[in-house]
Formats: sequence, C-alpha cells, structure tokens
Amino acid sequence: MSANNDIIEVHICMGTAGVASGGYEVMDAFAAEFEKEGISAVLKERNCKVKATGCRGLCARDVLVDIHLPGMGPITYEHVTPEMVPSIVQEHIGAGQVVDKWAAKKDYYDFYKLQKRYVLKDCGKVDPEDIDDYISLGGYDAIKKVLKEMTPEQVIDEVKKSGLRGRGGGGFPTGMKWGFCRASKGDLKYLICNADEGDPGAFMDRSIIEGNPHVVIEGMLIAAYAIGCKEGYIYCRAEYPLAIKRVKKALRVAEERGFLGKNILGTDFEFHLHLKEGAGAFVCGEETALIASIEGERGMPRSRPPFPAVKGLWAKPTNVNNVETFANLPLIILDGADYYASMGTEKSKGTKIFALSGKVKSTGLVEVPMGITIRQLIFDVGGGIAKKRKFKAVQLGGPSGGCIPEHLLDTPIDYDSLIAAGAMMGSGGVVVMDETNCMVNVAHFFLTFTQRESCGKCIPCRIGTKTMLDILKRITTGEGREGDIETLQDLANDIKIASLCGLGQTAPNPVLTTIKYFRHEYEAHIKDKKCPARECSELIEFVVADDRCKKCGICFKVCPVGAITWEKGKVAYIDKSKCVKCRECIVNCPFNAID
Repeated sequence: MSANNDIIEVHICMGTAGVASGGYEVMDAFAAEFEKEGISAVLKERNCKVKATGCRGLCARDVLVDIHLPGMGPITYEHVTPEMVPSIVQEHIGAGQVVDKWAAKKDYYDFYKLQKRYVLKDCGKVDPEDIDDYISLGGYDAIKKVLKEMTPEQVIDEVKKSGLRGRGGGGFPTGMKWGFCRASKGDLKYLICNADEGDPGAFMDRSIIEGNPHVVIEGMLIAAYAIGCKEGYIYCRAEYPLAIKRVKKALRVAEERGFLGKNILGTDFEFHLHLKEGAGAFVCGEETALIASIEGERGMPRSRPPFPAVKGLWAKPTNVNNVETFANLPLIILDGADYYASMGTEKSKGTKIFALSGKVKSTGLVEVPMGITIRQLIFDVGGGIAKKRKFKAVQLGGPSGGCIPEHLLDTPIDYDSLIAAGAMMGSGGVVVMDETNCMVNVAHFFLTFTQRESCGKCIPCRIGTKTMLDILKRITTGEGREGDIETLQDLANDIKIASLCGLGQTAPNPVLTTIKYFRHEYEAHIKDKKCPARECSELIEFVVADDRCKKCGICFKVCPVGAITWEKGKVAYIDKSKCVKCRECIVNCPFNAID
C-alpha cells in the first residue's frame, strides 16, 4: 500500500446490543491486529482511527462494524466476531477488497430506505464519550446561536412554529409547555429530562443517551435558556448502566469545557445539570411521580392541577420533557422551524423514533417521518413477519398501548390517528405479533406488568387492575365464565375514568383493544375451552396431527424433557406423562402439526 494521509475510520457499534454481542472483544481484536508488524506502520501512515459509536439501528445484526476508506463508500459488516477481524483488516483496509461473505446485503440497506434519520443522524458516527467528536459534527453550535442571536421568547416561538410535540407519549406541544413555565412567577425554576423509559420492548431514549449524550445536554441548555432556569436534572433509571456511565462523563466534560455552569460561553447564562438515578419504578415515568422521586420521596403521582409548570420540583415551576424531545431541539434551532415542520403531517410534525421488536424479521431502532403507515413500518422497514408466518397484531405505545389488527395496518402513525384506532404513540415501543400469539394472553402479559408497577395510591388502579388480572388468568387457564368479557369492559372503562395518573388511565388499553378486535379468541377460551393460537398451555392437548406432521423430527430434537418419540419417516408421538407443556414443539414446528 502506498502512503495516504486521508483518514481511515473503523466504527464499531458499542450500544447496549453491540456490547452484549461482543463489541469490546471486537474492539480489542482490531487493536491487536493494528499492532501487528507491517500493518501498524502502514496504518500510522494512513491515519487510521478506530471509534466506538452508539446504536445505528439494526440491533439484530450486532456487532456491526463500518469501514470508511478514502475514495470508497462506507461498508458495513454484520455479526462481526474477533475471528473475522484479521481478514477485514488485511483484505479490506489493507488491500481495499471488501470481504463480501460478511458484508451487509440488500436487506440491511432496505431497513433504512424509508427511514428519516434526523435525531439519530449522528448515532453510529459520533463517539459518545468524545466531546470533540460531537463538536466536529456541529455539536453545541445551536446553543451558541441561541445565546448570541436569540431572546428566550424567540426560542419559544421557534419551537412553537416547528410544531414539535412531546415525544414522551402525551404529545403536548413543547413550545406551549415551555411558555407556561416561563410565564410562571418565581426566580427559581427547574428543568427535568425524563429518561426513565420503563416500557417492555422500549429502548429509544436509552439508545440516544448511549449514542449521543451531548445532544441531549445541548437540548436541555436551549430549553433552560428559553424557560429561564438555572438548575436541571437528568432522571435515568439505574438499570441503564452504560447510559449512566456516558452521561456522567458527558456532564463532567461539558462543565470543564464551559458548556455547563456559570457564564456559559462567556455570557451571563448559568445552568447546572445533575444526574439522578431512579430505582426502576415504571410509574416514575409519570412526571409528578418522577418529581417526587427526585425529592427523595416515594415515586407516587400527585393530583393535577397544579401542574408542574406552576408547582413542580420542591414546589417551584418545573418543565419536564423526555430524551427524544430534547434531542430534537439543536436540530430545530440550526435547520429552522420551517424545515422541521415540512416533515410529518399537519398535526404531527417531524420524525419519531421507535423500538421495533417481536415477531418481525429486522428488530431494532428506527426513525421514520410522522405519517408513515403501520404497514410500512412493519413490512418495509422491519422486513415483514419472521419465519414466514402471518401477521396478527401490533401493539403500539408500550404496555398501556392498544393492539392493532391487520385491517388497520394502513393507519398513519401520528398522534391522533393512533388514538382513534385504540392505540397511542407512547414513547415509541412497537411489539409485532404473529399467528402464534394468543391475544388474551397478550392482554394478560401487559396488564400483569402495569398491575405490578402500580404505585397503589388510588383504588381504581390498585384494586381494579388486580381484579381484571384475576379474570384474565381464569380465562387463560380454562376457567372463564359467561359475562367475563362484559365485566372486563366495565372495569376497564371505570379504571380509565377514575385513576389518578396516566398509568391507571391507560393500563386497560390492551384489554379493551384485544376484546374489540379479537373477541372471538376470548369466546373460544371461555365457551370452547380452547386457545386458537395454542399459546395457553392449560388449554392445549399436545398431540401430533397425523395429517399435518411431515415426519421431520424437529419437535423431537427441541423437546427438553424427552417426551417426544420419533423415528425417521414416521409421525412423532408425544408422551403426555412426560410432557411439561413448555410449547417448544409448537414454537419450532414449521407445519403447525401440534394440537
């Protein structure tokens, strides 16, 4: 190789999924390979840089590695292991020849076709632990512009003009919320970033913080200047150790560089930002419970009004926004409100980040423009249903969201359309289900979560959700009674009306939507004592259907207790005395031959 002063960059995904898949080992392997005699000298001449980055989206393919060579477009390698590194270094970096057998194929790039990576544009590019890397990509330019060129009122007007709505789930207009807080009387005000994110299957906020913590800090600086506050908190659950580690470092370095503290960037603007680790209570995602937790009290919601904008943290005016909301702000300031408002729909502007999980081929973190349909999200971005099975439903909005059936797949993803369909935007969790999912059991699963996470302060939520859960348990175990469906509906509506906070008010949504769209499954459980999806173990007989068995032996191989007998060319047989009803045979049989 001839000497070349252009930079070669190796980007290694070191988000939670990348680390869990062996990201540290892959980084060590690159470091070891670069130190080999001959390779090391050439790489030093060519200025090679290895960089840990945040999540770039397609978590199911980690460890993901991007190779950036001068004169060539970036090439992504999937499922990278330390054993693959020598070939990638020698053939690709050394000789300029892509190692095709490991390089990402068309389906990888199809994952990004309909995405609009706006908030996430630097995730996968920026080193989350290097402030200079963030600054080199335009980081902190927005707060510089705000402090030099804009008044607080102008900042609020720009955010209002952009149409940005809170990304934490409620969708309240951000600029309006800021206006209320700024107008509140008092010299001492507080700003809080809600990074609690306790929804099952949700990892949007965590990935933003892990991948680019400085963009959240910069967004909070803009908000603090607009509202007129000097003190702020990032409230992050302790179960996110990587996010906490990177936030702590980002806060320390930002203060050392003069972006936090007194006289920020040589002005009289002052803002001090602290990290508060939460204990993992889902209810603390509700802003008044979160505020109580910061104050050292038990995380329990408070009655509203007064709203936090008037009386919040330590009874002072307080503004609470979530991670994604803050991450949008530097972009709105730099690109302008008009550009931001050009994306999305009339009432739902910009983009939305979703955690796509469940029975879909490509699981991971996606960012799409508002207005894209649910069908496009699942089948175009997510690649469709895994294992060639049929789509049944998708739950949007976390454990309190609704389950949407196939005939509503063309519903646009925006705040109002999802609510009309019985779901909600929520923080952005999307769980896809196929024909093997029992919708009664799905309702039972999500209600189990919200019932356990109820703080117990109000009776409708504490007692009502427990009563609903008892009924669902009866139904899934074959003890359902006539009238149970109607009782569930009555209880759900009462709980929604009477509960104190958003947890109780939305907890019945999975039950109501599954009854609305999949009532026949409830009736089959109650009247016929059967589970059509063959998921409720106590309603399954576990026998092999002779007419559907292909004599392949898959069920025999996956049975963990040896309850299945099989010989080549013969129909399998299940010994019920040994069967523990684990459902491994049902899950793995591609021919649906187990009844």
